[in-house]
Formats: sequence, structure tokens, C-alpha cells
Amino acid sequence: MAGSLRILELTHNLPRFPGDFSGSFIDALCQALVQLGGEVTVLAPHDRAYLSGMTRAYSLHTFRYAWPASLQTVGYMRSMVGDLRLRPSSVLVTPALLAAGIQACTRLVRHQRPDVLHAHWLLPNGFIAAVTSRLTGVKLAISLPGSDLLVARSNPLARAFARFSLAQADLVTANSAELQQVAYGLGARREQFDLIIYGVDPSALQPDPASGSALRQELALSPSHFVVLAVGRLVPKKGFRYLVEAMPGLLATGVDAYLLLVGEGSERQALEQLAAGLRLGRRVRFIGSVPRGRISAYYNAADVLCMPSVTEPEDGLNVCVVDAMACGRPIVATTVAGNPLVVREGVNGFLVPERRADLLASRLADIAADHDLAARFGAASRKMAEQEFSWRALAGRYLDHFRRLAAASS
Repeated sequence: MAGSLRILELTHNLPRFPGDFSGSFIDALCQALVQLGGEVTVLAPHDRAYLSGMTRAYSLHTFRYAWPASLQTVGYMRSMVGDLRLRPSSVLVTPALLAAGIQACTRLVRHQRPDVLHAHWLLPNGFIAAVTSRLTGVKLAISLPGSDLLVARSNPLARAFARFSLAQADLVTANSAELQQVAYGLGARREQFDLIIYGVDPSALQPDPASGSALRQELALSPSHFVVLAVGRLVPKKGFRYLVEAMPGLLATGVDAYLLLVGEGSERQALEQLAAGLRLGRRVRFIGSVPRGRISAYYNAADVLCMPSVTEPEDGLNVCVVDAMACGRPIVATTVAGNPLVVREGVNGFLVPERRADLLASRLADIAADHDLAARFGAASRKMAEQEFSWRALAGRYLDHFRRLAAASS
């Protein structure tokens, strides 16, 4: 029975207060596991932003690894620069994080006796869990969101840690075929692998024309404007520069188009300069960060969600894609970074090769020109989000794996 499964989740990203985006997908998965009868405990590094009174469906344990707290700089969306390299401060404290994490994890395992360890990110959490698994014999699953594999290839020591972790794992999951191939190169075994994305809550994100119309009014956008939405950190691997470059081509087809870019990041200034150089003016709006409770309005205000990811480096599926699908939006995306796992060509959107601004413009124009096509794509997106990519469905897949591992252990 699912209720007999005790699962210890390891992460270095988790919402610390209401509205915090950090690790919101980890929180959602843990809640779904609990709803399906799992007994879930989460272990994460301490952060001074944690709100002690925050209600959670699962048990949370944190561990300190540096004093004062201001030196605890790993995780919570601040470890890396542009998702391309670790910050020097994070590198310096990583040995302390690993040592404290292994101690805390081993102590928890001996106290709670979980059936499965489930680590998110190969490093640092996969290594912490792998050492604990080796010491205690508890079965190990590791999920690979993306940036961890860049770190794993950064130097010989990191590669050694990654190889040890994958060798110890009984199950490895990733949310893109590209990440799967990188993991194979680091020693992951094909028989231990499954492609499982991070999903969506279709009850929290759903079609809501009223909120979309209200936001359009607020942004001075009329119902006749064709609104393209992009959501994510403004870093190279998201490929947003190619979407900005696609705008002149889209406008040249006669589409009265506007692009809303939601998010912050190291590339913002470069993207603003690119838009200015292309004389796009107010056609490209840099929205910045949006509170978690308000993001639904942006999905509903948009005519289409575009995810122009590029291999710089390999990445997993961005959760904004399934979020937009839950809101009934058609999708235009590239053929990398897990997009093909949820975007089906001609069913709920279009897929184009990466770094092709011209093809992005063409496919966006196709959706703008055919309202029936857009409506059909949007309805298919919503159906897929409900039936295949809800947290409940994905948590069920994890529990099937965890039951198998627990049975093998016993």
C-alpha cells in the first residue's frame, strides 16, 4: 500500500515562505505524494528566509552548514551565475554542506527508517543521499532537473562524485532526453532510467478569461492584440534572445504582436539592448518577477506560450510550459530541453529547431492567423495537463517505482 511507504526527499530548493518560487515544483510533488498516501519527510539546507510557521503537508528538517547564516549561499536559486557556473562563494562552502548534509541525512534515516531516499539534483543532494544509501542500505532514487549536470562535469572531483552517486542509485529520472544522455555519459545505467517531468496542479492553474482580460487592460493591451508570453530566468539556455529576434519577422506578417517576458536574470540588460536595437519599443515588455499567486493571469492574458530553449548547456523541461498548458494555451517551443515530452506537433502546438528565430516567427504567425487552430491546440494542452502531467499522475509514477524498490529491499 502507498500509505506504508516512507520517503525521504532531499533538496536545496524549497519554498521558504508563502509566494516563494524557489523549489515550488519540489513542494508540489511532495504534496502530491502525501495526497496519494506517502509518508514524506524533506531534508534541506537551512536558510534564514524560512518562515517557521508556514504550513506544509509534509515534515521538514533543515541542517546548518556554515556560521554565520549569511555564509550559507548554496541553493534557493542563488548558487549559479546565469546557470553557467557556480558562484565562488558556493564552491567554498560546498565541502561543509556535503559533510553536514551526510550527517543530517544519516541521522534521519536511522531515526525514521524510510523505504526510499529521493534526491533532487545530482549534486549536492544526490551525493549526500548516495553516501547515506551506501552506509544504511536504503534504496536511492535521483532526479536530474538540469543545472546539476553542468556542475557534475565542471571538474574531475565533481565528475567522480557524480559517478559514485549514479552508481549507487537504483532509479534515475530526468525531464529531458538531453539530460538523459548526459547522465549516461556519467555512468547512469539504461535499465535504471525513466523520463518523468516536473508537473502542474490543474486545479490551481486553469483557463480564466476574466483574469486574462483584466491584466490586458492593466497592460494597455486590447483583445485584438496577439500576445506572446515567455516565462523563466533570463539566462542563455532559455533562448529568449531568439524570441526577441523573431519579433520583427512576426510583425512583418501583419500580426499586431506584443511579447511579455516574465522573469529576471543575468541576460536582462542584453535582451533590453537587443530589443532596442531592433526598434521594437513597447512591443517587448520586460515584466520582471511576478508573485506566484499572480502568474496565472499572465498565462490567461497570452494567446500563446513560447519556450525557445537552447542547448547552452543541456536543460530539462521548464515548468512554465505545463503551467501554460493547464491554462489552455497553445505552445510554440524548440525541440530541446524536454519540450518534446509535452508538446506534440500539430496537437497542442508546434516544435521548431533551436536558435531559429525565423521559424519561431513563422509558427507564431500560423497560430495568430487561425483562431480555430489556436483554440484546438489550447483545448488539447488543457486535456494533456489534466490527464498526463498533473502532479497526482506524476506522483503516482514515482510511487510505482518506490514500491518496486521497497519490495526489492525487503
